[in-house]
Order: sequence, then C-alpha cells, then structure tokens
Amino acid sequence: MATSAPPALRRTALNAMHHRMGAKMVDFGGWDMPVEYSGLIAEHMAVRTGVGVFDVSHMGDIQLRGPEALAAVQHITINDVSKLQLGQAHYSAMLYPQGTFVDDVIVHKFSDNDYLIVINAGTREKDYNWVKSNVQRFHCHASDYSDFYTQLAIQGPKAAETLAKLTNLDLSTIKGYWFKWGTACGLSNTLVARTGYTGEDGFEIYVPSDVVTSERVWNEVLEAGKEFGILPCGLGARNTLRLESAMSLYGHEISETINPFEAHLERFLKLDKGNFLGSDALKKVQAEGGPKRKLVGLEVIERGIARDGYPVLNASGEKIGVVTSGSPAPFLKKNIALAYVPVELAFIDNEVAVEIRGNPVKAKIVPTPFYRRPKKTA
Repeated sequence: MATSAPPALRRTALNAMHHRMGAKMVDFGGWDMPVEYSGLIAEHMAVRTGVGVFDVSHMGDIQLRGPEALAAVQHITINDVSKLQLGQAHYSAMLYPQGTFVDDVIVHKFSDNDYLIVINAGTREKDYNWVKSNVQRFHCHASDYSDFYTQLAIQGPKAAETLAKLTNLDLSTIKGYWFKWGTACGLSNTLVARTGYTGEDGFEIYVPSDVVTSERVWNEVLEAGKEFGILPCGLGARNTLRLESAMSLYGHEISETINPFEAHLERFLKLDKGNFLGSDALKKVQAEGGPKRKLVGLEVIERGIARDGYPVLNASGEKIGVVTSGSPAPFLKKNIALAYVPVELAFIDNEVAVEIRGNPVKAKIVPTPFYRRPKKTA
C-alpha cells in the first residue's frame, strides 16, 4: 500500500543563504532551519560577549485591527493590554478555557485599534485559527502576516552599535520592549523592536520577505557587526541562550497541560483586569490553594547532562518530576536544566537527582534565571 509523502519543509527567504553558508540544517516544527554555522558554543559566546544575528522569520505575526481590537486582545491574552502605550510591547500568553497554554506571545501596540501578536513557529496555524475563532464577536479583523516579513534578531552587548550603522533611528531612545518605525538598511517604514529571546540586549527588525531584500539585509548586518566579531547563529545557540536566561519554550516549559502558576509566569498574569479566556479556571486554582507543581531551575552537581524528558528523583529514588529543558550552559560552564517538581519540594538548595541513563545524578534547585546580563555602568 502506497504511503503519502511527508509534507515539504517550509523555508524562510534566507534558506538558500543558510545552505550557501554551510549551516547545519534541521527540521524545526516543519521548517528547514539552521541549527548551527560555526558551532553552538562559538555562536552562544558571540551573543553573550559581542553580537550574533538569527533568522527568526519562521515566527508568526498576527495583526488585530478594528474598533474593538483592544477588547479582543484583552479577551485572548493574560497580560493587561490597556496598560500598553503606543510603541510598547509586552510578554503575554493565550490560554484555553481550562487555563493552560495555547502559546506564549509578544503583543505590540501600533495604535488603540491595531495590535501585532508575535507567536511561535511550530504553532502558527493552530494559533491563527484559535485567534480567529475567539475574536469573532469583536468588531475587528485578524490577519496572518507571517509570510510577509523576514525577521532578524540582532542580539548581544554590541547589538546596538551594530544596528546603529544601518538605521536613522536613535536606538538609545528605544527602551526594552519598545519599538519604533524608521529606515533600516535603506528600507523605510521598518519595524525595529528592542526585543529578543537570548537574555541579552538586542533588536528584532522586520523587513520585506522577498529573497533579494532579505539576503541584502542579512549581509549588511553581518558586515556592520564584523568589527565586533558578529556570527550568524542557529537554533542550537538560541536554545542554550534562552535556557541560561530561563525563558520558556512551547512544548517544554509551557503546553496545553500547564498553567501560568505552574510555569512561574504569574507576574505576567493580570487577573484583576477583568474576565479573559482561562481566567475563571485560574481563579479556581488560586481558590484551591495554588498549583501542585512548580517550574524550577536545576544545577547538576555530579557529572552528567540533564536532558529533556529525564525523570527527577527525590532522596529515596522515587520519581517526583521531569526535566523540561536541559543542557550544558556554555557561558556559565555548568550543566543546567528546568524541571517540574511538587511545590513542597520546590525550594532553593533542595537536593534532588536526575535519572541519566538509568543512574541517579545529584542536582540542586537554584534561583532562576541562571544568567542575568550585567547592568550597564555609567
């Protein structure tokens, strides 16, 4: 019996460039994406100490426009959108009625009637369909602009100096989680946002997604950052950077079985803003004494690397939880992980174990994020 061929991998406008540069490519959520170029550790360290550039065009972009766009975004996200000023963005999430994650998102306010929601790559179709179905009763329109933009993330302590060579914007006037429109790489009306997923200072720029424009901008960014040792970076470094910074990844720290209290994201949860999707379920969790499990940071004390899905054990060797993300931390030079454990065991310095290839390996619970970027001195 003939079997149907697997669907073709999707490609960003920079796909041919990645191949020409010799990137190691992988299937990431149905996309043909670079996992590394010169090597994960080198790319990770470039972002921590200088600057790196990522192709993040696989991310999704949903725009909500109309007289009731604010009410619609308030209804489908957990943070308080009414507090956003023009040109400001914030981290948020969309929840199912049972209070668990559809996805985590970044919401940008273009105007009182116009919002951009940036969503994850592997959940694009699911998220867009979910948004459309849940804003139908509001006077606004949801549009999927994901394929219209090439999105580049320029990240690291030298990101601002790199991008400053390519734009007419005064980047010092753009604070973290704010954005402006300006000229970048000769392209007018370019969105420049001081956001990212690495724990470092950095910017994300949105340019037209045709191949010629995208490749020109990519090359101009690499040229501008050359004096700072810029490296093109893949998904491998993106993952280790976000893990050192304890940033959640959909399908790992957050999913349709996890709620924001469990995921240690309650600081973004505004239950006092009025009802929204999932709020009733979360109020019930509060009323019943809070979550039963909690996301914690682990540092592996003995020799061994905690990987995603490995069991977490108590002193008696009983399974009490599971690792959601784990890896060596290139900058910190430690083996770290994020894991879910029962709330009563989720205290700092509590010793647990991670079962690695059948053997218990000692670990301890440590504060997160594991890494914080140094504060700028005057």
